[in-house]
Amino acid sequence: MTFYDFAKSVCYGVLKPIYRFEVLGTEDFPKEGGVLLCSNHIHNFDPPVVGINAPRPVHFMAKEELFHVPVLGKLVPHLNAFPVKRGMSDREALRKGLSLLKDGHVLGLFPEGTRSKDGELKKGLAGAGFFALRTEAAVVPCAIIGPYKAFKRLKVVYGTPIDMVTLREQKASAEETTEIIMKEISNLIKKHS
Repeated sequence: MTFYDFAKSVCYGVLKPIYRFEVLGTEDFPKEGGVLLCSNHIHNFDPPVVGINAPRPVHFMAKEELFHVPVLGKLVPHLNAFPVKRGMSDREALRKGLSLLKDGHVLGLFPEGTRSKDGELKKGLAGAGFFALRTEAAVVPCAIIGPYKAFKRLKVVYGTPIDMVTLREQKASAEETTEIIMKEISNLIKKHS
């Protein structure tokens, strides 16, 4: 058992009784190949909640500051996370993300870039579109539908992969592609709220 698998089972055992997850859509989650998993971001627990409920291991970009926190900084790399410098174009993080997708892994992103303070879906950043257009990865929208309150049901909905063929053929911009991804996340929130 890897440290990731161990941490996932511990996290699940701790969080499941508190948040009573209702998980939908895992049957449509691609079983192999690169997957760009894009979710809304409403709470600090979103990365573990998305990760422990996904049918495959998820690699996350995490803000670089987390890697400098005592103890946590040593654990984060073993949880399939890699650092990204926020507020600038981080070429190394972009290369790492592309490499993971091309090697058939799942890359988890929160396109809004930061947590939404009021829970409303914000505009997505172009990074999601960049990864979607530069690889052949399946693009899976995900919605976390709260609230994060003890013993209240928390929904995690994995949508069907977004058809990227036309966007890639038309050489759509990263911004346009991110808008489409965000629209799909919004649709999941509306449908399942």
